[in-house]
Parts: sequence; structure tokens; C-alpha cells
Amino acid sequence: MRRPGDAWGRRPGQRQQQPRLFGGGVKGLTGRLSVAVLVLVGCTLWLFSTIGGNRSSFGVEHFDLDKLWGTAPSGGWRPSSSPRSYWPPPPVETNGYLRVRCNGGLNQQRSAICNAVVAARIMNATLVLPELDTNSFWHDDSGFPGIYDVEHFIKSLRYDVRIVESLPETRSHGKTKKMKAYQIRPPRDAPLSWYTTEALKKMKEHGAIYLTPFSHRLAEEVDEPELQRLRCRVNYHALRFKPHIMRLSNAIVSKLRAQGHFMSIHLRFEMDMLAFAGCFKIFTPDEQKILNKYRKENFAEKELEYDTRRAMGKCPLTPEEVGLILRSMGFDNSTRIYLAAGELFGGDRFMKPFRALFPRLENHSSVGPVEKLEENTQGLIGSAVDYMVCLLSDIFMPTYDGPSNFANNLMGHRLYYGFRTIIQPDRKALAPIFIDREKGRLAGFEERVRRVMFNTKFGGPHKRMRPESFYTNSWPDCFCQMSAKSTGNQCPPENVLEVLDSRLQREEDDIPGPAKTSNRTDMVAEEI
Repeated sequence: MRRPGDAWGRRPGQRQQQPRLFGGGVKGLTGRLSVAVLVLVGCTLWLFSTIGGNRSSFGVEHFDLDKLWGTAPSGGWRPSSSPRSYWPPPPVETNGYLRVRCNGGLNQQRSAICNAVVAARIMNATLVLPELDTNSFWHDDSGFPGIYDVEHFIKSLRYDVRIVESLPETRSHGKTKKMKAYQIRPPRDAPLSWYTTEALKKMKEHGAIYLTPFSHRLAEEVDEPELQRLRCRVNYHALRFKPHIMRLSNAIVSKLRAQGHFMSIHLRFEMDMLAFAGCFKIFTPDEQKILNKYRKENFAEKELEYDTRRAMGKCPLTPEEVGLILRSMGFDNSTRIYLAAGELFGGDRFMKPFRALFPRLENHSSVGPVEKLEENTQGLIGSAVDYMVCLLSDIFMPTYDGPSNFANNLMGHRLYYGFRTIIQPDRKALAPIFIDREKGRLAGFEERVRRVMFNTKFGGPHKRMRPESFYTNSWPDCFCQMSAKSTGNQCPPENVLEVLDSRLQREEDDIPGPAKTSNRTDMVAEEI
């Protein structure tokens, strides 16, 4: 597939030979004027022909859909979050216990779990299995053991931190009671130094601390490459959903893929995001009242003007706009699409234009037949199933990536999972095109959309730029090259896990009895 600029046919370095000028005098002046006119006419014709040629070339230029259904070019990179340097096992004696309560939705909690492991590592703390604040957001009491494979989580991180399922019991004056943890509210985006000073001091005083709430409580950008790779080990290897969620997700993917490729779309056209973005004008007066009420109750007061927000690309794409983008790229109405979305705001009238363009739409409730699918996909479990189906789909398209933990984390996971294709629309660049369309200016609409979409990264390796999150793009931190020019990018030895295992074994040889195997099991193959 050609990259941006290829379709324009530019050839740098070419230079036209200058015409030879006539001599002086009137005759010479006439000659020079004639030449000037000819040159002007020639340049004008050349300019129009070039513009016309470019437009024609761009007009017939299409995306190579066969390539899009595959993976993005890797540039010789592959995912690798194993340690690159000496990585000691967690010490036998720890400084105490760390409890955290992860708030927010499934993917916000996922990031918080990664941060909790890093915090436990730098504090030399024993991590208590993270708590998920399921009731306030999802009205779901599944908790960590109901969503994630606990045994796999502990096993995968045995080289990094010691993990227990609950605080131990203590004996005092002949009585046994559960240890209490000292509660602390950590600062947002706290640096590593806060954990190794303030938090560690309280841990040593009380034996255990409880950090709550624990969302975005550790800075994403840290200067320790091994800690960043630890985050990736947690996110992409240790956090595996429970077997019944994996089976359900695989059943849906098999059903979708039985008829060929399929695309997943995270359609973030939901009340909370529309209220947050301040995108009200396209809704009825009653719907606008609902959005305004939700915004006042849940977000900081701020005057937002729809037309300004719309022009800046701050509004989530409507379902119809998503369909128009895909059609402009060359996808036809036979394309099978899996929709990962909550309840769409505004009713079915917003879905009808999209469904008219792409009638083969599915979600986890409709793709059946899967036994008891509806009752098995509520709350956090439903979000987990959507996550896995989107991860395994051939193409993933987020329609709103800021802030959207689901879309952002999925893009990072697909990047790590072999550079799987991502179609990420540039809403700011597309906004004037859609605004013109709404005003009846339809000329060249699809060409203009294609021109914007040609600049998409499509899920290949690219430099992380603000506001892009580490969880959205962990390249190059969690990747390596087999034939790297820089030593920092070289892949670790193939036997790195054996080395880590032997180090851990040496540490545990001196531990008596049951404690010796409390955080260690035989090596297993890590699966997504």
C-alpha cells in the first residue's frame, strides 16, 4: 500500500533545462516577450495538467484492502517485555503489604493493576490481589477473581513481585485477627519517589497500606525502562481473563470468522462521552436536557460551544460518519462488523444510516447462537468479551480515543499483539469535510476523506507523542529487533526465563517449608 505522498507522482531532483534567450534590440525584446509568453502558457498548462493528473490519480487511488485485513508493517520489530538487564527476583523479606482499590471501568482498572505491580516492586512490598471497584461503576460484584485468572496472574509475575490473595492474620494477646492496612489517598500521577518515601514510610510503620482510590496514581512516563517493561508483562501476559470468558470470546470470534474477515468498531456514541464532549446540538431539546443534566452531575462546570467543539474534532463520530469513512476507503456492504458499544444515545435513528451502508452488524448479544450469551455478558464480563473480540478482530476502529480507556488500551494491546491493523480516524482533519457535507457541499467528499485516511498509521510502530498514553503505544519500550543497530533495541537472550527462574530458585532455597513455594510454580506458556 502506498504511503502518503506516493500518489502525487513527485520526482525530486528533476530540473528543466533553461531556454536560450534571443539577442538585444526590438527584435530581441519581441523574441524575449514571445518566449516569456510561451513559457507562461506552458507553465500554466503544466500546472493544470499536474493538478488534474494528481486529482485523477488520487481519485482512482484506493486502499489495498487485502493489506488492511492483514497486519501493519513491523519494520523488523517484535513484542518483547522480558528484562534486558540484570533483574533480581523479589526479595524473600518484604517491607510490608500493599492493598489497592482500582476504580473506574474495566480498562481503567487494568492500567491501575499494572501500576500497582510497579509500585509493589519499587517498594519491595507484597502485593495483595488488587480490588476492583465494581459496584459503583458497573453494579457488578465479580471482582478480580470473577474476571481474571488469579493463578495465572500470580504465576506470570513470580519473577517480579510476591502476591497474596488477602492480608494475613495476626495474633495478639492470644487472639487471631486480620491485619489492618493504613489507608492513604495517593496523589494523581505520583512520581516513583512518592512511593519510595511517603508510602514506604507508612508501610514500615503499619505493616500494610491501603491505597484508595487507585486510578492514574502513578506517572506513566518513568525513566526506568525495566519498570515500563514490567507494566507490559502485567498488561499483556499476566492479566488473562478467566477461562469461561476466553471460551465465550473465542466462540464469538469463530462464528464471525466462519465467513471470512471481520472488523470491530468501538462506537463511543454514548451518553457519558457525549456529555463530556459537550456535543449536544444534533439532539432533540429533551435529549439535550438529559445530556446537560448528566454533565452537571458528573463533570466540572465549563462552557462548551458545540460548533467550536465540532470544528476542533472534539465530538465522537456519529454512526453515519463512521459508515461514510469506511465506504470512502473502499469497504462495501458485505463487510462484517462487530460493534463494541454501550447503549447508543439518541435511539435507533442514528444507527439507521450506518446500518443502511453496512447491514452486517453484530454485537455480543446478536452474534449467537451461544448458550446463555445474554446473561453471561453483563457488567465487567460483557466489557471483557468485547475487549477480547476487538483484540482478535482483523481490523479495529476506535471512533473516539480521548478519553476512552477501552479504545486506548486496545490499540496498545493490538500493537503489542503483532501490529494488528488499526484504523484511527483523525477527527480534527475530518471535521471540516463533514461540516461541508452537512451544508450541502458534497463535491469531492470521498476523495477528501481518503486523503485524510491515507495518513493513518494503521497500527504500525510509531513514536509516542503526547497526548498518546504509554498504554496506547509502548513502542519501543516493550519491543525489540533481532538485527538491531542499537544495543538498546536488541532482543534479550532466548533463555531469559530460564535465567530468571534459576535466580528465583537460588533466592528460595533458603526458605523453609511451605513458604518456599508460596509464589512459585512450574513455568507455563503465556497466552494472550
